[in-house]
Amino acid sequence: MNAGRLLVRATAAPALVLVAWLAVSLPLLMAGVFRPAPAVALFVPVAALVLWLGLRTRPGDHPGGRPGSLNAPGGLDAVQRWPVWSVFAVTAAFLVLQVVMCAEQVVVRRDPASYVQFATWLAKHGSLPIPLSEAAFGGPDAVLDFASPAFYQDGGAVVPQFMAGWPLVLAPAGWRRRPRDGADGAGARRVLRAVVRRARGAPRRAPVGARGGAAAGADAADALRLPQHLQRAARHRPAAGRPVADVRRPPGAPRRAGRRRQGAPRRGRARADRARPHRRAAGRPAGGGVRGPAGRAQARGRLLDGRGLLLGAGAGVVEGFTMSRPYLSYLRTSLVPLLAISAAVLVATVLLVAALRWDPAGARLRRAGAAVARGRLPGAAAVLTVLVLAAFAARPLVQTVRRPPATGDDAMNVRFIETIQKIQALPVDGTRQYSELSLYWVLWYVGVPALLFAAFGAALLVRRSLRGQSPEWLLPYAMVVWTTAQVLVRPGITPDHPWASRRLIGLVIPGLLLFTVFASAWTVKRVRRLGYGPRVVRTGTVAGVVLMLVPILLTSGGYLVTRTEQGEVAAVDGMCRALPPRASVVMVEQSTADRFLQVVRGECGVPAARTAGSASPEDVRRVAAGARRAGRRPVIMAAKPEQVAPYGTPRQVLHLVTRQDGRTLTGPPGGTWGLTMDVWTAEPARP
Repeated sequence: MNAGRLLVRATAAPALVLVAWLAVSLPLLMAGVFRPAPAVALFVPVAALVLWLGLRTRPGDHPGGRPGSLNAPGGLDAVQRWPVWSVFAVTAAFLVLQVVMCAEQVVVRRDPASYVQFATWLAKHGSLPIPLSEAAFGGPDAVLDFASPAFYQDGGAVVPQFMAGWPLVLAPAGWRRRPRDGADGAGARRVLRAVVRRARGAPRRAPVGARGGAAAGADAADALRLPQHLQRAARHRPAAGRPVADVRRPPGAPRRAGRRRQGAPRRGRARADRARPHRRAAGRPAGGGVRGPAGRAQARGRLLDGRGLLLGAGAGVVEGFTMSRPYLSYLRTSLVPLLAISAAVLVATVLLVAALRWDPAGARLRRAGAAVARGRLPGAAAVLTVLVLAAFAARPLVQTVRRPPATGDDAMNVRFIETIQKIQALPVDGTRQYSELSLYWVLWYVGVPALLFAAFGAALLVRRSLRGQSPEWLLPYAMVVWTTAQVLVRPGITPDHPWASRRLIGLVIPGLLLFTVFASAWTVKRVRRLGYGPRVVRTGTVAGVVLMLVPILLTSGGYLVTRTEQGEVAAVDGMCRALPPRASVVMVEQSTADRFLQVVRGECGVPAARTAGSASPEDVRRVAAGARRAGRRPVIMAAKPEQVAPYGTPRQVLHLVTRQDGRTLTGPPGGTWGLTMDVWTAEPARP
């Protein structure tokens, strides 16, 4: 296999394998039989079929591309080996760094550990929901509660907060030990390089981008930016971003292969929070414009590709409403507008395609499209792009975003924000969301030069797209702009950093860096046309790369070699071993219950419950007596010895001193904070 085709297949394979796994694992989970034997037995042939269909090449693939492009005849065959192997070398180096620096977030304090515990339950039990196990405490009792952050008590069971896509991806690791993350970021990085290479049609630039030079120097910026630090924990966004690489079909590419690459990866999306990927999908179908025969071909191709998209979205809807309904209810304020937008875009797309296929209306629309391309609208759209960026920059001067708490989790976030504000000597107002600073979040992680170049590239692209040029950029542009605008307007996340930067990982920062790539390549091309020689071009390129990398290194340099959340795995294993056989754990202190309720239930395999805030020691003793009557050993758990001393002799079962990411609200992250966790238990004596 030649180097060009190897790179193409290596960048498409991760998304295809992910599709195959989710296509197998989600039905098994919904049937309650997600176990190793049936999952592996079905996955192997399905993965082989998906890879064969998605990666096969046939005579006539990619005809009619631009000269020098990968889409041109012989384009793939013309790629040299050294760029491809350089890409793989950089990916391997990034993978090694992420694995060595991998965080051990298994105690539930934020989403990564929530995903790990969700995946751990799936790996051990293969079904949902999670039973309350009230019988282990002598039956139902009014003072017992089984909910904790990210795990809702819904009726007679516990329902994980998130949707099952990402936990299903993590679960196979739990069949051997414990779900962990680390390699996924490297896969996402290789996909980003593929986007860079395909978007510009310059295969030799791929490794240059990966190593921090020429037009694709933005890829080095993406590798070094601080949000990559977050990929060391079990977050879903890197994998969610993978399918973007092959989401568009190059002009002339076979529809059958494109259909599988574009639609299928959307199945079983990891979570519905903020509904970001579906908002991107909602903005996608109508983006074809009116471009004559080529536009009609693209429109037909997108309608065919939409079958896979609809299948994946349908699977997500079924899973969401059958297994994650409390979570969807919590997101109602986001999901209802999303459904309305999606319906409107779908109707508009169908009407537009129908009009294009009807000769009288189609001819008028094509003439209208040609008039737009020749008129002033493309230039006006480019100016509007810059003005929108300026409006986001000025937003803190005219708006302060607040959100009154509506749920218990919201109230907990208010207290958390107030704590950080006190530490940083800021005005105390826990309802502040700091969303008006969202553009400055991007600045912290990519720097001013990269952001300005991205704005320039976005303005160039919208002008070229409206003029009927650069059609291969139309879909990526629509996705990036739609998603970026949604995130900047309403990030919808607890606003401490670097945690909040995960909102930017999926597509915002990579998408903006793609615009930087386009602007860089356009600038180099114009400089060459002005008659400057290779030396001037190289010097300018190096200077531009330095301008992009220096701000990023100033923010993220210290984090690249800083390990956080270490020792949690061993500490939790020790706690589980310290629990007696046939234990029933009752947690009488809030922070311990928030952090360890699902850990004890899932990791230790022990029934666990928490007491309501109004529970008295007599209530706790009554529950302990009920557990003993059920043939179990009651264990009282809390964070301090004096909290369990009324029930028996205190015994420390967990003590951990480690480091966690720091917390900032109005500036870039500046370091780590200490983290100490203690767990004490006591066994009530028999009456």
